[in-house]
Amino acid sequence: RALGRELGLPEDVVERHPFPGPGLAIRVLCTLTPYMCDQFSRTNNILAAIVDFDTISKKQNPSSAVQHILSTTSDEEQKMLRRISSQCQLSATLLPIKTVGVQGDCRTYSYVAALSSDKNPNWTHSMWLAKLIPRICHNINRVCHVFGKHVVGPITTVSPTFLTPGILSLLRHADNKAQTVLHESGLSRQISQMPVVLIPIHFDRDPERLSFEPSCQHSVVIRTFITNDFMTGIPATPGKQLPESVLGKMVDQILALPGVSRVLFDLTAKPPGTTEWE
Repeated sequence: RALGRELGLPEDVVERHPFPGPGLAIRVLCTLTPYMCDQFSRTNNILAAIVDFDTISKKQNPSSAVQHILSTTSDEEQKMLRRISSQCQLSATLLPIKTVGVQGDCRTYSYVAALSSDKNPNWTHSMWLAKLIPRICHNINRVCHVFGKHVVGPITTVSPTFLTPGILSLLRHADNKAQTVLHESGLSRQISQMPVVLIPIHFDRDPERLSFEPSCQHSVVIRTFITNDFMTGIPATPGKQLPESVLGKMVDQILALPGVSRVLFDLTAKPPGTTEWE
C-alpha cells in the first residue's frame, strides 16, 4: 500500500482488501455428501446443553453432555454460561460441513457450530460463546450466527455443490453486494478483510419431504476480519467496529438473491478459525 501511494495509485485501489490467490472460487465449499463422523450426534447434544445450560445443569442426574461441559470449564465460565443461556434463548446445531482452522500448532478440518434465535442477537454474548465452544468441543473450529428465526436441527443434508458457472455467479453476486455496502459505508479501512463464503447448506427444509425433495439452496457467510498481521485476528463485533445497520443491509441484499437460503455471520477469532474457510 505504501508503494501504491508512492506510485500515485487511487486510494480506493490502494485500500482494496486482499483477494484470494487461488481466485474467488476458493470461497465455495464443494461437497457431495454431508460430513457426519461418529461424534456428530454427541457434539450436537453438547451444543444443545451449552445453550440451555442454566436449565439442564440444575437436574439431579446430569447428562454426559453436562458432565463434559462441567469438566472443561471453570466456575466463572459456568456462571457466565448460566446467565447467557437464561437470557438469550439460543438454539445451536452443527452444520455437516468441514472448515479450515488452526488449533494448537496444527491445521484442522472441523465442524461449524451455528447459533440462532428468534430474538435479536446479543453480540457480546455470542462472541463470548464463540470463544468457549471450540474449547469445550475440540472438533469445532468455527462458530457462526444464523440470521432469521431460530434453526430447527439437526441439519443432516447438504446441497451437492461443484464449481459450476451458476454457483460461481451466485458467489460473485453475493460478494459484490456485501463489498459494495462496506465500501459505501466508508468502513473498508476499519475491516482488514471480508471473505464472503458460499456453503452447501439449505436451511428450513420440510422434514417430511427430505427423502424425496433434494437440498438445492445455498447459504452465504460474511466474515468481517480485523488483524494487524493476518497471523491472528478477531471478528468485527456488530454494534462496535461494524454498525448493525451496515450488516443488516448486507444481509437483506444477499437474501434477495435467488437460491440463497440464509445468511450467517462468522463469530470466530483466529485461532481457532483461519481467515478464510477453505
